[in-house]
Amino acid sequence: MEEKLRQQPSNCIKIVLFGPESTGKTTLSNHLARHYNSVWVPEYAREYLQNKWNEERKTCEPKDLLPIAEGQMFLENKLSKKTDTVLICDTDLLETKVYSETYYIGSCDPILEKYALENTYDLYFLTYIDTPWEADDLRDKPDERELMFKAFEDALIKYNRPYILLKGGKKERLELAVKHIDKLLKNKK
Repeated sequence: MEEKLRQQPSNCIKIVLFGPESTGKTTLSNHLARHYNSVWVPEYAREYLQNKWNEERKTCEPKDLLPIAEGQMFLENKLSKKTDTVLICDTDLLETKVYSETYYIGSCDPILEKYALENTYDLYFLTYIDTPWEADDLRDKPDERELMFKAFEDALIKYNRPYILLKGGKKERLELAVKHIDKLLKNKK
């Protein structure tokens, strides 16, 4: 199992969109990948949990967290081989750790925690809660957005992850993200 959570080496800059549900991470991931003519790693949990919802009418449970983490890393490792510039990750294992601790069981599986802390990224974009809430089958905590935002920001600070706070509309967020990614790409050369 541990090997499935390990981040494989790659030649690209890795960016993570990080934050509570319904804060524009997927939309921005898609826009950034298009802007850089690169690839983005979708949030595996959405596919996994939507299938579970469709089959069982059940939402996420603690037993789902490790399979979600394994699926996320499988996608990331696979897609990181398709670019040598920038890889946009719609989430990472640190986000799964935050959900585990805040939403589900108050703690985190030690193996998940180990790789959530060992896997590295060049920059995180923390998405603020100033976007409209969009309900769907999987989103279930519209009244806890402030609490969740704080949990995500606290994790970035606690684990000393480089991050930029993204606020405002889609255009403002995209422009700020591009500005910071361009700096990383320039320094990579």
